[in-house]
Amino acid sequence: MSEQLDQMEAVSEDIEKKPDRAMGFQIIVREFLRDKVALGALIIFMLVVLIIVLWNLRVDAAEIMQVNILNRFKKPEPFSWSLLAEAWSGENTYLLGADQGGRDVLHQLIIGTGNSLLIGVMVTTIMAVIGIILGVIAGYYGGLVDNIIMRITDFVMILPRLMIIIVFVVVVRDVTIGAFVFIMSIFAWTGFVRTTRSRALSEGELDYISASKTMGTPTWRIMVKELLPNLASLIMIQLILSYAANIGVETGLTYLGFGLPPHVPTLGRLVSAATSPENIELRPWVWLPATLTILVLMLCINYMGQVLKRSVDAKQRRG
Repeated sequence: MSEQLDQMEAVSEDIEKKPDRAMGFQIIVREFLRDKVALGALIIFMLVVLIIVLWNLRVDAAEIMQVNILNRFKKPEPFSWSLLAEAWSGENTYLLGADQGGRDVLHQLIIGTGNSLLIGVMVTTIMAVIGIILGVIAGYYGGLVDNIIMRITDFVMILPRLMIIIVFVVVVRDVTIGAFVFIMSIFAWTGFVRTTRSRALSEGELDYISASKTMGTPTWRIMVKELLPNLASLIMIQLILSYAANIGVETGLTYLGFGLPPHVPTLGRLVSAATSPENIELRPWVWLPATLTILVLMLCINYMGQVLKRSVDAKQRRG
């Protein structure tokens, strides 16, 4: 009999949660439909991600990055659908020309955009998980636990993150994407801790947290089910800003020559061609496509982040 009651309670909880989930999705859709610019940014971003994922499955990065000195700085070919189809099949068509090594700029742009987006997602996910967990624990418990976590956070924050990454890249000869993500993430979570902790401290003093503690609700349930949802708006903003910032850090370090190895295509590697005045003036096809891609991605992420923030705020106002 007790097992049947437990099953009935679980079913009732699922029924109660489904309308909330549906309502949350409806709010997000409504906010995107209201903001046409953000809707356009969402469509563009999804198309870019879809094209990049499918295109990367069809090309061989090692073959694309082979040097062909005979095609050094080859000018872009006139556009045609047949050339685009050949490029889609993985052949070098030079629709966007070639770089100083005679490598197809179009394929490097596709593979490099995928690598930059992947690095941004991985770094943001790792730093968010670490930062949110530590921030919620510090804000909920306070006192000695808060002091220990924040002193560790302060120590990590004062470390010269970019200098450590540069030293790591210089010391390690062949840096992989996984190693690069790890060294970027290990020092980047401090911002999440501070913002999450400050909001969790104020939320922990409210009546609903005190009531849950009085009722004997487990600590993990209070933090996950009650405290964390009320930090969603703040976390959403931090995620969007951090994602765009991490893409910028990766491209910036690669632009300066302290990112991934030369045989790994990234947006920063293509933009680094703009360090030469001759390339800026005479060969814009080498660096301009990557520059425009970064600009479009940053704008799309920014507009989508604003809408998601408004959606979370609207859901919280509805309760």
